[in-house]
Amino acid sequence: LLQLGDFSKLDLPNLIEEIASLGKQQRQELRNRLSILLGDLLKWHYQPEKRSRSWLAIIRIQIRDILRLLRDNPSRKSYQEEALAEAYENGRDLAVKETNLPFSTFPPACPYSLDEILRDRFYPGQPSLELESEM
Repeated sequence: LLQLGDFSKLDLPNLIEEIASLGKQQRQELRNRLSILLGDLLKWHYQPEKRSRSWLAIIRIQIRDILRLLRDNPSRKSYQEEALAEAYENGRDLAVKETNLPFSTFPPACPYSLDEILRDRFYPGQPSLELESEM
C-alpha cells in the first residue's frame, strides 16, 4: 500500500508500532555488538599475555559489523554515545567473567571513545605498529 501510494487503507497505529519495534531492535543490536567488542577490548588491554591473531580477528569482525550497522542505519547516530555507555557495563561484566580479574581492575566508565574503538587498528594498551610487527 505504501509503494502504491494508497495511504487511505494503511493501518497507521500498527505501522507506527512496527517502525518503533524496528528501531528498538536496531538499538539493541548496536548495544549487543558494542558490549561484545568492549569486553574483548578490555580483555585485550588487561591481559596482554593472552593476545592472539584469532582474538584480533574477532575484534576486527566486531568493528566491521558495527560500522555496517551504523552505515545502514544513520538515524542511530544520535543514540551512539548512549549505547556506548550502556554497552560498557555489559562489556565490563563479560571481561570480569572471562578473565577472572577483579571487577575493580576495569575502569568504572568506558575508557575509550566511540571514534577510537571504531578506528581501524585500535588496540588498547599497545601501539598498532608494535602489534603488527609481533603478530
